[in-house]
Amino acid sequence: MSKICTAAEAVAHIKDGDVVASVGVIGWITPDTILRALRQRFDDTQSPRNLTFYFPCGTGDAVGIPGMDHVATEGLMKRIVSGSYVNPTHPETGARPALMKLIQENRIEAYSWPIGASMHWLREVARKSPGYFTRVGLGTYIDPEQTGGRLTTLATEDLVRKVQFEGEPLLFYPTWTLNTAIIRATASDDLGNLSFEEDPLLSSNIALALAVKACGGKVIAQVKRIVPRGSRLAVCARIPAALVDHIVVDPEQMMVTDIATDAAYQGNQNAPLSSLKRLPQTPAKVIARRAAREVKQHELTIFGFGASSDVPLVMVEDGLITESNIDDYWFTTEHGSFGGIVMNGWQFSANINPRANVDGVTQFDLIDGGLCKFAALAFAQFDANGSVNVSRFGTANPGAGGFIDIAQNAQRLVFTGTFTTGGLKISYTDEAGLKIEREGQSRKFVKQADHITYRLGDGVGKGQKALLITERAVFSVTPDGLILEEIAPGIDLQREVLDLMDFPLVSIREPLAIMDRALFVEESVHV
Repeated sequence: MSKICTAAEAVAHIKDGDVVASVGVIGWITPDTILRALRQRFDDTQSPRNLTFYFPCGTGDAVGIPGMDHVATEGLMKRIVSGSYVNPTHPETGARPALMKLIQENRIEAYSWPIGASMHWLREVARKSPGYFTRVGLGTYIDPEQTGGRLTTLATEDLVRKVQFEGEPLLFYPTWTLNTAIIRATASDDLGNLSFEEDPLLSSNIALALAVKACGGKVIAQVKRIVPRGSRLAVCARIPAALVDHIVVDPEQMMVTDIATDAAYQGNQNAPLSSLKRLPQTPAKVIARRAAREVKQHELTIFGFGASSDVPLVMVEDGLITESNIDDYWFTTEHGSFGGIVMNGWQFSANINPRANVDGVTQFDLIDGGLCKFAALAFAQFDANGSVNVSRFGTANPGAGGFIDIAQNAQRLVFTGTFTTGGLKISYTDEAGLKIEREGQSRKFVKQADHITYRLGDGVGKGQKALLITERAVFSVTPDGLILEEIAPGIDLQREVLDLMDFPLVSIREPLAIMDRALFVEESVHV
């Protein structure tokens, strides 16, 4: 019997109370057609009900590729466990994702896991082990002594436990059954062997298929086309047909929002660096330029989502990365693309002109093994105890993503972000220096962070080196607190730095360095 079927036929076997697992990376490799069909079935029949959804990474962008927003409705979704959440407002409507609304209104059980745990946990499900043990995340929000990863009060079950093993505290994620996996690839033969030749990321697709089949469940694969048997090298078929039950063909499948296909993301055709977009002159660009000065050649460097992902593009724009030296910079993200240029915004995660690619579970083996020596990450809050928050602040609940794994295991860290947030506006002239035209409404240097995503103070106490880079000041991090290392020209130290911090500095470097004017002006910079 043929495995090829419609999306409606593929989701017909899902029952009330089942656990459905899927993955995408923002818009990349998101099986949008099948998730849409599941929502359509519920809208038409009010079945299946009370599903648990497991997303190792935020699946869909809630814009052109809604992904998990399709299934974000009461009745259909009872519980969600995700490694990250899509939170930015829609650029046209200004609306928050539907899933964020459910979480903020406490209408579902919502849990946020670090992506590293959500990836590695699948391996334990696949081999039928009791669960996943890790040191990553101790003392952070995922620790049961903090929130245990709960985002809503309806989430009462302890999905993560703190245990002792040979006198050492560890976090333990017990395994549970997954009934259905919804995955995506580029192509399949009629047997169900899947290849990813037009998809620049693999993420946890392989791990999901293995875990669900080990649980006796069904695997549904969305692909762009069917290819003849034997038309590909066997090594190109990354998921064998024995792990696939249903195949849904969507010939209009997008690579990512706004991009139907682009060979430059696959590595076999290079995009000229001159074709990459220039970033507008904003505080984020100033910060990215300063962070770029910490990047070294021949050092595996990992960039996180947000302001830090602007750094590679700024390095291209300012002539620091060229066609002749691009391969001297070893760039990656938590999602497994190596080499080339990390992109930002909706295209973050996949690199332009990559040289290699690994699956998501393997990538977090690499991250947790400390092989990414340098990391550039964003920050939303930094507090008096040396804790960094990116996972929950204000009305945003983006989760940790790969932040905890990356931060805990890198040797050198740079955290990028504006000094205040919510309406900050700046200008610069050589005569006056940096001028704060409008201060941000919210402080980011706070007495107590809303969420503890990483205990940076503990990390530097164990030998990590870290900088906090903003548009007006640069700080080094010590076990005792912050040292002010640099200040922007024109900035009033007391009024525009010290008075806007809810805790005192350890010290101010003497002499206090002035940030280079080249960071602030709209012209090519060669350093």
